[in-house]
Amino acid sequence: MGAQQVREGFAALYGAAPEGVWSAPGRVNLIGEHTDYNDGFVMPFALPHATTAAVSRRDDGVLRLHSANLAGDAGGVVELSLDALEPQSDRSWTAYPAGVVWALREAGHPVTGADIHLASTVPSGAGLSSSAALEVVIALALNDLFGLGLQRWQLARLCQRAENVYVGAPTGIMDQTASACCEAGHALFLDTRDLSQRQIPFDLAAEGLRLLVVDTRVKHAHSDGEYGKRRVGCEKGAALLGVDALRDVPYDGLDEALARLGDDEEVRRLVRHVVTEDQRVERVVALLESGETRAIGPVLTEGHASLRDDFRISCPELDLVVDTALAAGALGARMTGGGFGGSAIVLAEAAEVDTLGKAVEEAFAAADFTAPRVFEAVPAAGARRVS
Repeated sequence: MGAQQVREGFAALYGAAPEGVWSAPGRVNLIGEHTDYNDGFVMPFALPHATTAAVSRRDDGVLRLHSANLAGDAGGVVELSLDALEPQSDRSWTAYPAGVVWALREAGHPVTGADIHLASTVPSGAGLSSSAALEVVIALALNDLFGLGLQRWQLARLCQRAENVYVGAPTGIMDQTASACCEAGHALFLDTRDLSQRQIPFDLAAEGLRLLVVDTRVKHAHSDGEYGKRRVGCEKGAALLGVDALRDVPYDGLDEALARLGDDEEVRRLVRHVVTEDQRVERVVALLESGETRAIGPVLTEGHASLRDDFRISCPELDLVVDTALAAGALGARMTGGGFGGSAIVLAEAAEVDTLGKAVEEAFAAADFTAPRVFEAVPAAGARRVS
C-alpha cells in the first residue's frame, strides 16, 4: 500500500488529512545473529518491504490507532489514554506503537496524543523485523511532528526500550537501528556496544549475484520464552567468565574460555556461537571491502551451522531451505532473524536464482510443508518521511 492510499485511509477514518506520512522498512540480517544483546557486531540491511504510517497530532492525551492489515472486528480504531499506558498490559499489535509513545513520554518528551493509520508490507513473524518497522515509523513520525530533535540512533534506543519493557520481548538493538539507519545499496556494520556504524557497499546485482529470502511461513514470537532463555544463558556465560558481555571474549581465547565454563554444556554452546559469530561478521566485512563478495557464502553457511547446533534455534523448515539451496548450487545460505521459524537467506549467482527457488519449493512440497514465500532482497533505504 502506497503513501497516497495510506493518506486517504487516514482521512476516511479520522475525517481530515494527516499532517504527514512516514515509512520504515523491515530488515534482513546478513550475518551477526544473537550478538546484539551481547554487545557484539551485526550486519543488517533494509528491505523494500516497509510499514507506512499517516499521523496527526492530538493535544488531549488520546492515542488512536488503526491498521489496514487487520480485517473484521480486530481492524477497528483502538483508542488509548496516554496516562493509562502500562508496560506489558497489552498483548495485541497495539502494544508496539503504544510502547513507543510510552517510552518517549517516560523519557520526558512532550507527546500529547496522536491519530495514526498504518499499513505494512513487511511479512509478520517471518524474522524480517515487522515489529521494529512498526516501532520506528511511529517514533520518527512523532519526533518530526512534536519537534523532539532526536537523532536516529536515539530513536532506535527508545524503540528497543519500548519492545523490551512495554511489550516484554528481550530483543537487542539491531532491528530498530537497521530500520532507522540503513542506506540503500549498503549493509550496515553496527557495533551494538557503542552504536558506531559503517555503511558497507553491498550491490550484488553489479556482480551478477542475488540474495534470496525464503520465508518458511513458520511463525515465531520473540516474547515467547525460548528467546529469553538464550539471552539469560548468554548473560550467565559472561558472568562466569568475568566479562561485561560475551563481546569481550576474544576469538583466539575461545578454547580457554570454554574450558573455564567446565561441564555446563548449554552455556558453553551459547558462548561458542556468540564469539564465533562476532568473528564471522568481521570476516564478512573484510571480504566485502576487498571485493570478494562470493567468498562470504561459506561464512553464511558456517553461521547457520552454529545457530542450528550451538544456539539450537533452527527448525526443520529452515534446515531444509539451507540444505536444498546448497545442494542446488547456492554459494551460501543460513537462517536469519531470531529463529524458531521465520526466514532463511540464500546467496546465489543470478543465473541460478530460478533453479534454486524451484528446488526449495519442490523440497517443501515433498516434505508436506506449507509452501514458502521466496523473493529477492535488495538493500533499501531506512526510515523516512514520504509525504
